[in-house]
Amino acid sequence: MTSFQSGQGISEFLLPKQTPVRETLEGWEDWRRKRKSFTPAPRLDLAAWRALSPRQRTLHDLHRTSTHSNLPLLQTPMTKAVTKLVHGRIMGNALKHKPTTRAGVMVTGGGYQGKTETVCEIIATFEDTWLELHRQLNPDAVPGSRDLHAPVAYVQTPVTAKPKSTCKAILNFYGAPIHARMDLPDLVRQVAVSLQENGTKVLVLDDITRLRMHRVDDQDTLDLIRAFMSMHVTLILIGVDIPRSGLLQEGRRDPSNGQYVLPPSQHAKVHGLEPTQTQRRFDLVELDHFRYDTPQQIAAWVDHLAGIQANLRLLKAPADVLTGGHMPEYLFERTNGVVGALERLIEDGCTEAMETKEESLTVDVLDHIDIILEDDAGRDPDAGEIPAIPPRRSQVERKRPHNSVFDDRGPAEETG
Repeated sequence: MTSFQSGQGISEFLLPKQTPVRETLEGWEDWRRKRKSFTPAPRLDLAAWRALSPRQRTLHDLHRTSTHSNLPLLQTPMTKAVTKLVHGRIMGNALKHKPTTRAGVMVTGGGYQGKTETVCEIIATFEDTWLELHRQLNPDAVPGSRDLHAPVAYVQTPVTAKPKSTCKAILNFYGAPIHARMDLPDLVRQVAVSLQENGTKVLVLDDITRLRMHRVDDQDTLDLIRAFMSMHVTLILIGVDIPRSGLLQEGRRDPSNGQYVLPPSQHAKVHGLEPTQTQRRFDLVELDHFRYDTPQQIAAWVDHLAGIQANLRLLKAPADVLTGGHMPEYLFERTNGVVGALERLIEDGCTEAMETKEESLTVDVLDHIDIILEDDAGRDPDAGEIPAIPPRRSQVERKRPHNSVFDDRGPAEETG
């Protein structure tokens, strides 16, 4: 007997206790442990659904809605390249014994292309492995310190980032004490202590392109961020279109390995974080959107749609509901190959199909759905975090100018 038939376990899919806030250690650990715990609704056809009692149908429909709202993160050719580089860099740096500055990684791409979720999955997988290797204990524990082990720290760059606010955002992740009288040197030293005492190997700063390089505070913040590399952590910066953001304007590209080389941090020198004038090196990797120009690109898009298709729970949908006929081309036209926009369209389309009893996804159903991304309060449109989405076909047709050359205007008006 399934959960919706017995009525047990309803809260597991219907009533999530709390949305995890990954910007805190407790929230990150909760998300990491539970990120693969969701159980999708069982797959039923229309006849099996009709055989359920009214209460069972209601529960099953709620479970289906929850399934469509929690589509799994799927690997794509683009995410595989990012995973290979980021995981390799993290693990290689974590195993270093030499007290050298660890090379960082910058992950760039457009908004809603899955950069954050991809990186979070990579570092969560690394943390799972690292904790297992050390039996959940901190191998670098400092006597007398709190018995906490946080191999990974995930931090959102403040919208109006300044050196102090960036330090405070990192300290807030750990729940470290922040006193009102702390000046910047005190905050930097506290960050160094928190990273060391918690055995942190990876520091992720998301939405880094919120920094505006024409502002002095933002330039100082970027310099401070480079100083964190002196703390023997792998620094991962995530942002929209990093090459055009100005973050690399002080750097040069090393043709021998493709890495971007930035000058040493002035903060590191001033605050004594590192006695040498070591340059900072970053690998830059792009998480691009899907394209639809070559047979290989089209095949990759269709494969991705097939992965989503396997997770849908619509009662009348054919097996090739997303991959058959002209649907792949239509979905690409609607989303420009942006995975986040595609997920929003499919989720809202499934809701529409269930409410209208259509129970399948067709062009007619999907063309009633506007892809609205601007309602995400956590994103900064000025930083390019919300992509431009093509209009619906019906909207294009309404706006298309009418050719009136051959219109019948009736008899010509007689003039006197």
